[in-house]
Amino acid sequence: MAVSGTLRALNGPRDVTAVDWHSIDWAETEGNVRRLRQRIFKAAQTGDMKKLRNLQKLMLRSHSNTLVSVKRATQVSAGRKTAGLDGETVLTPKRRGEVAAEIHRSAEPWKARPVKRVYIPKSNDKQRPLGIPVIRDRIMQARVKNAMEPEWEARFDPRSYGFRPGRSCQDAERSIYNVVSGKSAHRAWVLDADLSAAFDKIHHERLMEQIGLFPGREPIWRWLRAGVVDRGRFAPMEEGTPQGGVISPLLLNVALNGMEAAAGVRCRKRVRPQTDYDSPVLIRYADDFVVLTHTEAEALAAKDKLAKWLEPRGLRFNEEKTKVVHLTEGFDFLGFNIRRSSSGKAIVRPSKAAVKRIRKRLRDEVKNLYGVNAEALLRKLNPIIRGWATYYRGVASKEVFTSLDTYVWRLIHGWAVRQHRSKPRMWVLRRYFGNFNKSRKDRWVFGVRATGAYLLKFRWTPIVRHFMVRGGASPDDPSLREYWASRTRSVVPHLDKMSLSLAARQKGLCPLCKQALIAGAEYEPDHPREWMAWFAASKKMLNKHHFVYRRDGGSDDSRNIRLIHAECHRQLHANDGGTGPVQGLQGQ
Repeated sequence: MAVSGTLRALNGPRDVTAVDWHSIDWAETEGNVRRLRQRIFKAAQTGDMKKLRNLQKLMLRSHSNTLVSVKRATQVSAGRKTAGLDGETVLTPKRRGEVAAEIHRSAEPWKARPVKRVYIPKSNDKQRPLGIPVIRDRIMQARVKNAMEPEWEARFDPRSYGFRPGRSCQDAERSIYNVVSGKSAHRAWVLDADLSAAFDKIHHERLMEQIGLFPGREPIWRWLRAGVVDRGRFAPMEEGTPQGGVISPLLLNVALNGMEAAAGVRCRKRVRPQTDYDSPVLIRYADDFVVLTHTEAEALAAKDKLAKWLEPRGLRFNEEKTKVVHLTEGFDFLGFNIRRSSSGKAIVRPSKAAVKRIRKRLRDEVKNLYGVNAEALLRKLNPIIRGWATYYRGVASKEVFTSLDTYVWRLIHGWAVRQHRSKPRMWVLRRYFGNFNKSRKDRWVFGVRATGAYLLKFRWTPIVRHFMVRGGASPDDPSLREYWASRTRSVVPHLDKMSLSLAARQKGLCPLCKQALIAGAEYEPDHPREWMAWFAASKKMLNKHHFVYRRDGGSDDSRNIRLIHAECHRQLHANDGGTGPVQGLQGQ
């Protein structure tokens, strides 16, 4: 009976006609999906293929998986408001419930729609093509991903860090640092590699061979071959998986899995895999990777081996960005500059190109804000400053932070003088600058006297070394539950003091849905732009809830407040009808 009850909870009702979105128990629903992912991981890890395929089929039928996938695509995703070719977005609870029911009861083979081609600017002034699927394809891709990803999490190379749960750019940077630092570090040459248009060139048939007998292979094939509409013109897709699809990053990682062995990396199995002393080391983040070797000849040999391995997969090196360098010369990777000093010490700093980009971004933003008030300036610049500083807080950034603060002061001073051209300079300084941050002895902080709001400084972000992910650890590994719980609690980013205190007390979890307060909080966003976007949206993502309402005499004391997701907050009030405090939050 217990087993059949579990299956009913996973699969949901057989005849789903509608879903009351606000009535969903998200703690139970997310828990169902998490536990099934862990079972898939364990079956893949032990090599029980029959059990693995049966569990994946169960995930593809799971009602909980459907609900979670709708939530991810329409509430959590940064692109939830971006429509595909059909122009449809699903932004209301009623529509989410309707779409969840439609998708779950659909018995016909899934018909993929073409993706809409859009372009976003790259740091080198070129444009990156993205393919935006329609919302239903995004939801279906999220469903398939939940069935497929745990299998590959058990297989992926341990030094693969891109687009994987629990891993980030900082993990890749720390991994390189650990290899090249210390007196015993003996790898002095680097193949700094980049693949040419990797997403757009993946060989479809070869990728499907790697996917094997996965039960969701048919919809994956249809997504790969759906085609693209660019400026109103349809074009078939004979190769590649478009950036912008939910499942595309996973497919890229599947296509590139095994690269370490292809480069000649050799490991000996002990309690944890350990690279042989005379072996090269390959560290990959998506389609960017480095191979650390003992000699220049070994680096060039690794490049030749990898070129042959990549060819049948439809991929090749971007020769303009691929080079072999000595560590004393240094190289840039994921916005970091990594080099070894003449004394043998490894040094990691923000790259010059990254500093140049942030200076340009700040300069452009301030120019665009000429004529607006100071509050608008703070709203725009604070997420940028906080996001960039957070991304680089784990490396030697103190001098760069100080120089950027000086640069921002000049920009802001120029903005303030321009706002009041007829006023004396000292009048302008007294109006906008002062000791707004009472915790610091700094009278040159830009702020608004009426509200006390002020502009952050880069150097206020403390340098904190990144706590690197362990070897091949995965959040889908049930034996590492406590390990991932500790990481979730340790990486909650900068919030206001009360929010930080509440997050720590709640162990980084929302007390209503029991999920991480920050979507994907077990790992950090993968790029300074993502940190900036997160901080810009953070006030909308998290709310402070009074479980004894203020109108009923509830205080603003932290003992009466819990930090919860904004969506959970809306759901809570939709269910309580505004009648009074919700039971069950006390003591959380």
